[in-house]
Amino acid sequence: MTTLYITGAGVSAASGIPTFRGQDGYWTIGSKNYTPMKMATRAMYKFNPHEFLAWYYHRFTTYRDCGPNEVHKWLSNKNLITQNIDGLDDKAGNKNYIAIHGRLDQMTLYQKNGLPEPMAAPWHKVDESRLHDSLLELFNIKNNNPKVYRSFKPYVLLFDEYYTELYRIREAKQRMFDADKMVFIGTSFNVGITSMALDIAIKAKILVEIVDPDPVIFSSRNITYKKMTAIEYIQKMG
Repeated sequence: MTTLYITGAGVSAASGIPTFRGQDGYWTIGSKNYTPMKMATRAMYKFNPHEFLAWYYHRFTTYRDCGPNEVHKWLSNKNLITQNIDGLDDKAGNKNYIAIHGRLDQMTLYQKNGLPEPMAAPWHKVDESRLHDSLLELFNIKNNNPKVYRSFKPYVLLFDEYYTELYRIREAKQRMFDADKMVFIGTSFNVGITSMALDIAIKAKILVEIVDPDPVIFSSRNITYKKMTAIEYIQKMG
């Protein structure tokens, strides 16, 4: 049986990384003038890149020293798609997982089209004493104005962007269609990729397990619920 695991922020919570929608989550932390939903957009990168980069830099610094937990390690040899951008699945040793929303420790060339190869992001070189200027220099943005094919942006899927081949969407869909079973762990089902996967599973009659202490309930006979944490689940699975 081919099992596809699809994970969300709940998996990384045990590593000390805040979830998005929890009380201490990223979506509760904006900037002085903008909400998170406005910060995490291509429009903000284009028109206010110093605010955009500073927000992502602060996100990166909250977990740059965090390591993978038991769940990441258990998933290290599994067929995996994650919504998380923390790169902990890579640190755990999974070299064939799909980071469907990108990875914040990487960046890509700013392009309108094409598939710019992700590369290491220079967050560790940031001079916090001159934060905004330092970020603009490191991402090659002059006069607070990103230039296509010259500047760089974090390798993160933004709210006003679409799933594209840059984020391996074709391969992700193929893994969904090829699965005999999908296991969703630590996700609130508030993003497009989980809706897409669940729709494919229901239409193709693929077995579904949802692992969550307080799961979202769907009206489908193909779905079973494991009302437990991710760590409890892997301990039960062995």
